[in-house]
Amino acid sequence: MPQYDVLVIGGGIAGVSIAYELASSVKVGLLEMESTLAYHTTGRSAATWIGTYGSEPVRALTRASYPFLVNPPADLYESPLTKPLRVLHVGGPGQRSDVEALYEEVVGLTPTAHIVDAAGALERCPVLRADWVTAALVEPGALEVDVHALHQGYRRGLRMRGGEVVVSAKVVGAERSGGSWTLTTASGEQHGAAQVVIAAGAWADEVAALFGVPPIGIEPRLRSAYMIAAPSGPELPMTMSIDTENAFYFKPDGAQLLCSPSDETLVDPGDAKPDELEIARSIEAINEATTLGIRSIRTPWAGLRNFVADHSLVIGDDPLTEGLHWFAGQGGYGIQTAPAAARLGAALLRGEPMPDDIAATGLTVADVHPSRLVRA
Repeated sequence: MPQYDVLVIGGGIAGVSIAYELASSVKVGLLEMESTLAYHTTGRSAATWIGTYGSEPVRALTRASYPFLVNPPADLYESPLTKPLRVLHVGGPGQRSDVEALYEEVVGLTPTAHIVDAAGALERCPVLRADWVTAALVEPGALEVDVHALHQGYRRGLRMRGGEVVVSAKVVGAERSGGSWTLTTASGEQHGAAQVVIAAGAWADEVAALFGVPPIGIEPRLRSAYMIAAPSGPELPMTMSIDTENAFYFKPDGAQLLCSPSDETLVDPGDAKPDELEIARSIEAINEATTLGIRSIRTPWAGLRNFVADHSLVIGDDPLTEGLHWFAGQGGYGIQTAPAAARLGAALLRGEPMPDDIAATGLTVADVHPSRLVRA
């Protein structure tokens, strides 16, 4: 039976990033239930770094991840991971106050964010309708992220540090004896480790049940997306409606626009399929707000965004079970928080304090630790 210091369950961006960080000091194995890594959520990400996105703990980890993403380690990455992305959070009729409220919420960690009036929004995104837009929040410094390259770099780094990756290894059993876990996979193979990290995305609570611990309340939320032809002219910014009732966003993707209804429909863990009704709703909302005149779409798909109740990440030891750790609840923020979150998760598992640069954002361990959650 292979023996490790730490076994990580899950091969998306969460699993490979924390496995890489841990492998600098201990022997690490990674178990992935699918035949390939990053099949579900990571492989279907919209690939952005947006400083104003998510709860305050999410924004803190996003900010602390910026240096890694714009200047990644040369031994892992031969080319840049990011390129600039213009982002516009737009408010429709009667939503000027909502734009101002968003500004007040995010300006602390994103001091370059600023509000423009309708004319300023139209200047930046000419396809908006003048009789619809009232104001917008401009976010300088946002980035588009090469998700595949980021994930592959972490996987490559894990192997460089002696870590091992096992695919088609769905964990179906877990037993602890003598200070060590023995994990059994669906094929009957067993793997041993003193510590286990649950980084299984939408399946995190299902995995936790194998260890006999209460769930943290992971809610897989469906996010649909589709492509349309981009209009002629200058490239548009990523444009996000702040209207929660008629939410949408669109962002440039070569000669196309990637569009989404920004849906968050609660679903069971599985192979996500796009919600045709939500896509139809978003087409209506985009056509109302812009002159894009969408009549047909290309290439619809969907992914899962996995939240707990407060929409912040869950990082740290399980307070009820020795040798079990959580690295879950990344929601739609797993890519943009990965570098800092992985360093934090590895530090906590090793019993070390929070890294100084992460602490400087104002984040505390209590903001992300599983002990903050009410568990059944």
